[in-house]
Amino acid sequence: MKKLYISAIAIALFVGRLHAQGPVAEKYAKLITAEDARKHLSILASDEYEGRETAKPGATMAANYIAGQFKKLGLQPPVNGSYFQDVPLLSTTAQAKSLTINGTAFAPRKDFNIGSYITGESKDYDFKATEIIYLGHKVGGDPAAELGNTNITGKAVFLVNDGENRQNITKRLVFIQSKKPSIIITSTSGNGFGGQGGGGGQRGGQGGNFVPRASLSIKPDKPIVAPAPVISIMPEAANQLVSSSGETFETFKASGDANGMQANQTIKADIALSVSTTCEPAKAAEVLGYMPGTDLKNEVLVFSAHYDHLGLTTSGTDKVYNGADDDGSGTTGILEIATAFAQAKKEGHGPRRSILFLGNVGEEKGLLGSEYYTDHPIYPMANTITDLNIDMIGRVGEEYTGKADSANYVYVIGSSMLSSDLHKINEDANNKYTKLDLDYKYDDLKDPNRYYYRSDHYNFAKHNVPIIFYFNGVHADYHRATDEIGKINFPLLAKRAQLVFYTGWELANRDKRPVVDGNTGKQ
Repeated sequence: MKKLYISAIAIALFVGRLHAQGPVAEKYAKLITAEDARKHLSILASDEYEGRETAKPGATMAANYIAGQFKKLGLQPPVNGSYFQDVPLLSTTAQAKSLTINGTAFAPRKDFNIGSYITGESKDYDFKATEIIYLGHKVGGDPAAELGNTNITGKAVFLVNDGENRQNITKRLVFIQSKKPSIIITSTSGNGFGGQGGGGGQRGGQGGNFVPRASLSIKPDKPIVAPAPVISIMPEAANQLVSSSGETFETFKASGDANGMQANQTIKADIALSVSTTCEPAKAAEVLGYMPGTDLKNEVLVFSAHYDHLGLTTSGTDKVYNGADDDGSGTTGILEIATAFAQAKKEGHGPRRSILFLGNVGEEKGLLGSEYYTDHPIYPMANTITDLNIDMIGRVGEEYTGKADSANYVYVIGSSMLSSDLHKINEDANNKYTKLDLDYKYDDLKDPNRYYYRSDHYNFAKHNVPIIFYFNGVHADYHRATDEIGKINFPLLAKRAQLVFYTGWELANRDKRPVVDGNTGKQ
């Protein structure tokens, strides 16, 4: 009877604690305010921080600011006494020096330019071929099916990307690269280089204005074979490339089947290319603030947002990509959520599970920081129960602009991809507290925008960690110098951050971690 009596008391106390969670959570959620968010973002998105480009001084300034806030809140520095996890990067700058097709020489950065060329060493690259394999394609097509049995290993390859969006172009290039061609030449019918190769330069509008920029990659643990360089050519060079067929570039493309697609074919062409690359180490860091839990402290909940952006531009009168929304708003949200949890802990309401507040670097360069962290975690991925990732929560996206003054929504992506529990927890938190319209439009692996793959949560998902990606959608200022703090909707930013806080509060304090019962959605 005595044991039963003690058990009854324990159960009563446990139930009482559960009932108390709601009012306690509401008390600390109120610390997430538009006013405090404005203070943080006014610093992070200021011109002084120079657009926070990875491996540049502005990003270092932002990292130091975030670490300073973590220290002020009493979060622990978990990386051998530091708030920084160094991410070893390589900065590679590639210059396309010369290109000759069928005896005609073309001018670098006017007629052609290198799109991407990642290697671990400084070197010159000279390539010659007497034929090139044209790979047929239609917009939205499956690259594997289109390649079929065509062998392109060690061969020159020609791709046309007309009408395709950037994400599908990238997906196609990644697949083609996996077949180890010697060189990839791409062309469109446009008037400028449009990023077909990704990562190798900045578009300036016309071929002659193309400014080469360094591309960043994680330094490999061991030497790797450099992928094939990707060369973007203007229509004049493309005309010469297909001249042996008796066609111009435009008539060649138009001679496909009823679906606008041609069969893979070999084209005779004398090609000579020279590329020069320089490679040097670059410095960047993930920023980590740790709050230990109580009885479930070995399990870790992650809140993440990337603090980097695009840096400076050489065009226009405004030289700074301030990135107030992308992702100054998410970084600000993380700082506000950390403030709420820190005050709760100070007043005796600390989380049962441990919490890691993670400022990611290199997201704009290809999710580099989160990739490095998840491959070299401070806390094991097996013990990481969820990543709640915030990337752009400060604006009203283009699909809601008609009701900008009354917008009360957030896009939710990935909540049920790996865990049905996680999806319900987020829904319940919203229904009880914030009552936002949860928009699942982009919560689809087949979404042509591929948002599920495009922010730092994806590197956690690859390790089977359930994730939620909170997002306001793109707008006219996305990746432009006009993404300024004056356009941020701070009350909406705070409300969205409160939803992330409430969801995290439940995850940090519930008895069981969310079940993993879904598909990771790996590419």
